[in-house]
Amino acid sequence: MYNGVAIEDFGTPVVVLVNTGFVNDARSAASGKGMPGVRIVAEPVLCESNDAADIEAGIASVMEEIISALTGPLTADEKAPRKEVEQLSRLIFKGSYDEVNRFYYRRGWTDGLPIAPPTEAAVAEMLTATDLLPDHLVTKIIPRLGKATVAKIAVNAVMAGCLPTYLPVLIAAVQALMDNRARFDTFEVSTGSWAPFWAINGPIRNDINLNCSSGSLSPGNIANAAIGRAVGLIVKNIGGARKAIEDMGVIGNPGKYTLVIGENEEESPWEPWHVAHGFRKEENTVTTFFPNSFIQTIPHDTNAQGIADIMAAMAPTAMSCFILNPTHARVLARDGWTRQTLLEYVTKQARPPFVMPRPAPAAPPRPPLTPDDIMLIVGGGPGAFMALLRSAGGIGLQNTFVSRKIELPAAWDKLVGKYRNMVPLHVRY
Repeated sequence: MYNGVAIEDFGTPVVVLVNTGFVNDARSAASGKGMPGVRIVAEPVLCESNDAADIEAGIASVMEEIISALTGPLTADEKAPRKEVEQLSRLIFKGSYDEVNRFYYRRGWTDGLPIAPPTEAAVAEMLTATDLLPDHLVTKIIPRLGKATVAKIAVNAVMAGCLPTYLPVLIAAVQALMDNRARFDTFEVSTGSWAPFWAINGPIRNDINLNCSSGSLSPGNIANAAIGRAVGLIVKNIGGARKAIEDMGVIGNPGKYTLVIGENEEESPWEPWHVAHGFRKEENTVTTFFPNSFIQTIPHDTNAQGIADIMAAMAPTAMSCFILNPTHARVLARDGWTRQTLLEYVTKQARPPFVMPRPAPAAPPRPPLTPDDIMLIVGGGPGAFMALLRSAGGIGLQNTFVSRKIELPAAWDKLVGKYRNMVPLHVRY
């Protein structure tokens, strides 16, 4: 679509062929490039088909539409397209909690779960967690290039149920998303249903009560749940990536609700991830990449070699993150394995999880896996399981793990003290 718009800009008539299931996505893309009236023909060819007969029949069935779209005169709207801009006041809605949630849901501003109403008072409290001005532009978020100001990030953070102490993490997170090396431009709106994974390092993990131990990726902790959820709302409400319009994930991914973990630095025998990548131990960072599959398993043998072998057998044949529990990490370290030697072994031994009967004619050559393609963090609690988050299909995009330093406000310690006791106190049976 973007290429079609560019050709039209040069004065050459274009018709863009779009699979019938992607017409809304195409219209949105054209509008985002300032040409909502570009002519589109919906065709029935199977997505990514390499069946010549299927392709020929599908195009033949719409050939008359293609000719008509190329030769027909412009309509009045096409000659002078008008972009409708909805004018919204600062006060959007008044009502009860249920009424606010129904209003927000029907406007498409939620993720399907109830939200916390972003009242003036709640947003003002959220903004106490940064020294940046509310109208400071942090970045523009694709695909619609929405302006992610500090205030807009704060609004979505409130909606997601965040505590104010999470705001510095979210500001760094949206900066990481828009780093070209993350390839958010592909992963967020692709049919492959990738979800942003967030690993947090540094003292801030304890300041905000982030779960780094048992059940880190399960429900139960506000920080793990709300930070990832807030990013999802920011991407949707500011960036404009809406399900089945711009975000065309075929199956979808539950990780898009939230996929947040803190490295269990206290239980790790190795230096933390962020230290291994140039940051100081006392600095706070958030690191992201986009997996679309999640695997858990246990080793057949609990010695170091057995642990390393099962990691290789999990087939990290694309960009991946291993979450290694502290027990396994200590066994490996005790036998002399470093993070680097472990990753070198895993990438050398890894094999594809399946073999195609024959390669697709247009498939790019698979680049060799290197240790730089795998993130290895120590996380979770006691037990025998380990996990792999893999970016299956995300090959040849020149993407990498992106880490951003989390900047804290001058009054951080006071703010942390205010919210430090927000932890669940379970009844002991």
